[in-house]
Formats: sequence, C-alpha cells, structure tokens
Amino acid sequence: VMETVGEIGEKLVQQWLTSKNWRILKHRWRSRFGEIDLIALPESNHSLAFIEVKTRSYNNWDEDGLLAINYQKQVKLTQTAMYFIAKYPKYSDFNCRFDVVLVHYQKNQSQFSDVTKSSLIWQDNYFQIQDYLENAFEVQF
Repeated sequence: VMETVGEIGEKLVQQWLTSKNWRILKHRWRSRFGEIDLIALPESNHSLAFIEVKTRSYNNWDEDGLLAINYQKQVKLTQTAMYFIAKYPKYSDFNCRFDVVLVHYQKNQSQFSDVTKSSLIWQDNYFQIQDYLENAFEVQF
C-alpha cells in the first residue's frame, strides 16, 4: 500500500516526538466525530497533546495548512478528544492541549544532503517539520 504525503508527514512527526522522549499513545485515532493524527504524552508536566499534522508543499494556498484548522475542524478535534478521555478516563486529570504541526515537503531531494531528526527523504521528496504550534487553539473542557 502506497503511503500518502500526509501519512509520511505524520510518521516524521511521530519519529521526531519519540526522539524528544514523548510517548505516542495513538496514531490516527478515530471516533464517530473524527480523527486525531497523534495523541501523545510529552515527557514532562502531566499533559496530553492532541496533535494535528498538516503536510503541504512549499508555496501552498492555505498558509501551510493553518487555514484548514477552521472552527468546524476545531470542534471535531475537541469532540474526538473528549471522546478519547471518556474512553480512557485515566487521562481525565491531565492538562489537555491541541498542537498543530506544519510539515513542508519538496520534490527532488538531491539538493538536500543533510537529513536531520526533523526531516526525512521519501520517494525523492524531502520532508521537513516547519513549525510546531503548542496550544494552537484554546478549548474549554
């Protein structure tokens, strides 16, 4: 099965977070409300991060995916997160936050020789984490 650009972006973020000692609880966790790309525990401070990954090519039309996190998307993510906590009540006293990760990809990786923890090369595409936005939007549970 061929992986999509979005799946590769998520995989890169997952590897990067793991390298920073985060514990990944779920990848592509689904409920009837929607899907959350990654659910993870940062290495410290008793918090639970619901992470949305947006992978875009350079010079894209929606501000690297930020415009895709509109109000309706925020509501879906919030409902899905609440459902997750209802299903796994041991996390109910954790500080919940919604993070957004923007990943860029570019064809023809030959110009990129240095691959770091925050980048990878896949099928001649160069992927790089562009921005990690903690608490990208506020939600009251």
